[in-house]
Amino acid sequence: MKLSKLFQEKRVVLSFEVFPPKKNGSIDTIYETLEGLCPLRPDFISVTYGAGGNMADRSTIEIASLIKNRYHIEPLAHLTCVNSARQQVSETLQELKKEGIENILALRGDLNPDMPPRTDFRYASELIKTVREAGDFHISAACYPEGHSECATLEEDIEHLKEKVDAGASHLITQLFFDNTDFYHFRELARRKGISVPIEAGIMPVINKRQIERMVSMCGASMPKALARLLSRYGSDAAALREAGIAYATQQIIDLIGNSVQGIHLYTMNTPVVAQKIVSSVGDILRCENERHE
Repeated sequence: MKLSKLFQEKRVVLSFEVFPPKKNGSIDTIYETLEGLCPLRPDFISVTYGAGGNMADRSTIEIASLIKNRYHIEPLAHLTCVNSARQQVSETLQELKKEGIENILALRGDLNPDMPPRTDFRYASELIKTVREAGDFHISAACYPEGHSECATLEEDIEHLKEKVDAGASHLITQLFFDNTDFYHFRELARRKGISVPIEAGIMPVINKRQIERMVSMCGASMPKALARLLSRYGSDAAALREAGIAYATQQIIDLIGNSVQGIHLYTMNTPVVAQKIVSSVGDILRCENERHE
């Protein structure tokens, strides 16, 4: 099923993100993650590809196929182009077709200072056009509530986002953010620009102080005072920080649903227990919203 149909059928879509095992790791480790996540019945699960600008192997396709054919949940396969030649992208698209994978998140990918980027694709919008021309895929794209770090202003970034949508993206997933007012402001600007496709809010629960500080540094997300206080107070106690981080993310999600968000995309960091606790807290709210939509 194409994701565009999901957004037509539901008021609020719920999805998760997982990532392949780290370099030299066994793909078998993803089974434990999926066994913990799939019983929660997300509407789809995305699978990352080559984080940090590295070349990815077949594991993204293998995991996406596993999600679809073993767990019967729609996969969203990430596809980056910063280090890819056109022929590589074409071959990957053919493999995805063979596996019956219909949904692709088309990304430029992170620049790696140790790996000069190829010039076949400069921007995600160029990859989106290629995917659109390759066949009958649903195409998703990334967006940034606080603006991309390489853009001077949020308005400039939204101009580029419109180019992605015009190129063929029919669904957007945000980068992580911790202040919902940033999301609401971004959403309003995007709608004024004529971007009408579903915008799904990407939520990352804070369960590890060092990890989240690294992620914030990489993507340029701001740290609200309330979250900074949690990190300061509980950052040295892993169990306490996890509970506080889950509570913070849960409140974010409840507020977003109350303000007509079209989807929640949970960055699970391959930690099922976090997703389990959040879904147990918001599951009835999601059910109520979607029953009202029927």
